[in-house]
Amino acid sequence: MKKLLSVLIAILFSVFTACTNSQTRGGADGGDTVRMENARHLTIVKYKGYTIVKLVDPWKKGRTLHTYALVPKGRTRLPAGLDPSTTIIRTPIKRSVVFTTVLCGLLYDFQAADAISGVCDLNYINIPDIQKRAAMKPTEARHVADCGNSMSADVEKIIDMKPEGLLISPFENSGGYGKLEDIHIPIIETADYMEVSALGRAEWMKFYGMLYGREHEAFALFNRVKRNYQQLMKKARTAKKSLSVITERKTGGVWYVPGGQSTIGQMLKDARAHYAFADDHQAGSLSLPFETVLDRAGQSDVWLFKYNGHPATLQELAAEYSGYRQFKAFRTRNVYACDCTRRPYFEQVSFHPDRLLSDIIQIVHPDIAGFAPMQYYERLK
Repeated sequence: MKKLLSVLIAILFSVFTACTNSQTRGGADGGDTVRMENARHLTIVKYKGYTIVKLVDPWKKGRTLHTYALVPKGRTRLPAGLDPSTTIIRTPIKRSVVFTTVLCGLLYDFQAADAISGVCDLNYINIPDIQKRAAMKPTEARHVADCGNSMSADVEKIIDMKPEGLLISPFENSGGYGKLEDIHIPIIETADYMEVSALGRAEWMKFYGMLYGREHEAFALFNRVKRNYQQLMKKARTAKKSLSVITERKTGGVWYVPGGQSTIGQMLKDARAHYAFADDHQAGSLSLPFETVLDRAGQSDVWLFKYNGHPATLQELAAEYSGYRQFKAFRTRNVYACDCTRRPYFEQVSFHPDRLLSDIIQIVHPDIAGFAPMQYYERLK
């Protein structure tokens, strides 16, 4: 009897632990820590009546970039004992200015698009509904305000809109956000792009879902994305042949290639592609002269890059810069490009990395079949 009781206790304990670890775990200070499976720069702890979110500084080890207290709008009293540097955000956010096209796409996934009241860099947002709403009169209910360039936003227009949050991508040594810091609207720093893995970046959707009252949708979406991504990685391991890859193209006098620890660098690794800069430890991009890229990656089997309208053919690519003809992938006509004016690359891939991974695996593993049609890349003719 004692033995049976011990077994039952052990089973109950394991079930409770599994359920707890699936999403939260108890903290020493009484809060429940939301389990982050892949994100390294984000911690979330739930307390009774509010949630504390800490963004780890991706540039300075051991420092916190920003701390937020997410407090439901129905709560009249603020949590006691908060650090003075904590930014309080009343949730769910119903009006916001989004400075990046990436997050606009995610809010449509959450069915929270009506919370987009203003955007920056409107010309670069490839979402038809955003463009339609921006053309509406300011008095119309779903109007989206064009707040100008993300690097110098129209502060007066933002003040008039009375948003509840500004979602802005932080940069190392940026010197702050200028006048935006003086208008008493919470600045939400979207540092997801500094994660070192595609799934790590995608997992930030949990934080964004909490901001907009879409926590359930965010967790469910991330679970689907992760499951698809892991299945694709498993499929890539069945390949008998892996091709080598070079990405992007020359911009002005330099060529920006993904660092080995960047999300794209890690995705190429997950696709089991051979990448000339895989051993680099940069989480961002490497700024290299053309000659260095040619020397280290000129014999790559495949060339992948993004463009806006042009160059749309191999002839246009060579006309842009004759040095491209020296690349093996150009000579073998194995160049694949994504036209970002027609394909929602920037609106989707950050939080749907499984879709991009599928494209890459199909290109670098031509011996594997059974994929959905490619969504972003096309072979240049």
